[in-house]
Amino acid sequence: MHSIGKRIVAGLALLLAVLIPAITTAFVAMGDEMQERQLPVDINPVPAFSLSHINEDVLWLARCAYSETKTASEQELVAWVIRNRVETGYRGQHTYRDVVLDPYQFSAFNPGSRKRRLFLNLAPGSDAQGWMQALEVAHNVYYSPNTLRPFSSETRHFYSERSMRGRIQPTWARGETPVQVTRYRIDPRRFRFYSGIS
Repeated sequence: MHSIGKRIVAGLALLLAVLIPAITTAFVAMGDEMQERQLPVDINPVPAFSLSHINEDVLWLARCAYSETKTASEQELVAWVIRNRVETGYRGQHTYRDVVLDPYQFSAFNPGSRKRRLFLNLAPGSDAQGWMQALEVAHNVYYSPNTLRPFSSETRHFYSERSMRGRIQPTWARGETPVQVTRYRIDPRRFRFYSGIS
């Protein structure tokens, strides 16, 4: 009986000697696989806002968002539409300046607009009421990772019923369904955003 017990113990020791390295290898492989599956960490968070670091793109983004609304949440959504247009090369425009100045796309910048000069002359140090807010909103949208996009990159249109003459819907919006914006509660009479308009 004593020799059978020694054989069982020896067999178990041999079995453990084989299984422990195999189990360890399996766990290490699982750990490597889990690490590969993890979402990438954004190692470049949005840099702190500073007037001394406003670049031309952020300036154009702020000018346009400010021209459309003075409400921060609405400015953010307008800024994302502009960024979407730049990133998708909408109408062949690939810079913030060119998107904003693309004829008849943003009413304040249309040729002949009474306010065009005012908005074109806004600079980082301008003291227009609410301008600093617009600069900070533009800065945040410009540097935000795509994961913070409030709607798809194909959302490149919006309009404000309140600013339309006679409250008439634009031709391009007829028969189209506005995008549901979940991040903010937006009054549809103020802004409606649209995706997939060519």
